[in-house]
Amino acid sequence: MAADKISDNIEEYLEVLYRNGSNGEQVSTTMLSKELGIAPGSVTQMLKKLENLGYIAYTPYKGATLTDEGMKIAQKITRKHRILEKFLKDILKIKEENIHDQACEMEHSLSDEAERSLCNMLQNPDLCPDENVIPACNFNFESCNECYSQKDFDKVIYREFNLLSVSELTSSSEGTISFIRGSPQLLDDIAERGIKIGDHLSYEFNENRVGNHYLVTIEGEELNIPMEMANNIFIRN
Repeated sequence: MAADKISDNIEEYLEVLYRNGSNGEQVSTTMLSKELGIAPGSVTQMLKKLENLGYIAYTPYKGATLTDEGMKIAQKITRKHRILEKFLKDILKIKEENIHDQACEMEHSLSDEAERSLCNMLQNPDLCPDENVIPACNFNFESCNECYSQKDFDKVIYREFNLLSVSELTSSSEGTISFIRGSPQLLDDIAERGIKIGDHLSYEFNENRVGNHYLVTIEGEELNIPMEMANNIFIRN
């Protein structure tokens, strides 16, 4: 799907579904209608189309959830939007009230190569200006250090599975740590705690969040990690 052109309208729907149901939650037609400013009947028709395309699972009168393929597309466009917001605010100093709309206009045409370059220039940001987590890239790296070392974009390989950061988890989850994002210092700090690629991580939602820290179990050991680490440790579940 990486090379296929998907309509801006479909990307907008998938982006809203991701924003409200990134961890498999069902998003209602009413919520989609409200956020998109589109009549419920039109939303229903689009949901049926998205289901036929394999991007969502749709239950009439209840709502929709993203499939793995839909999640892949939704994460990608959400990532581009939030990186662009960071760029517009921090580098171009665009007025705050204009940032969201300008990012919406730019996200659909931003190439994967340009997205990667923006991420490198911004030093691997984890949060957009609204403090929402920027999803992981879909390039097949285990850390940002690997990304830096690959200078030729034509040799970059796409990851075949989806990831969620610990701080994005909205239900009890477990999975394999498959990507760790951040500066060399943050990567070193995470490594010093014994956290590494391939470790099994579990998280009990609503029980293991204390302020800005997350209590997780990694390879059988309980660890209390700050939000900065939780934003940048990604699992495949």
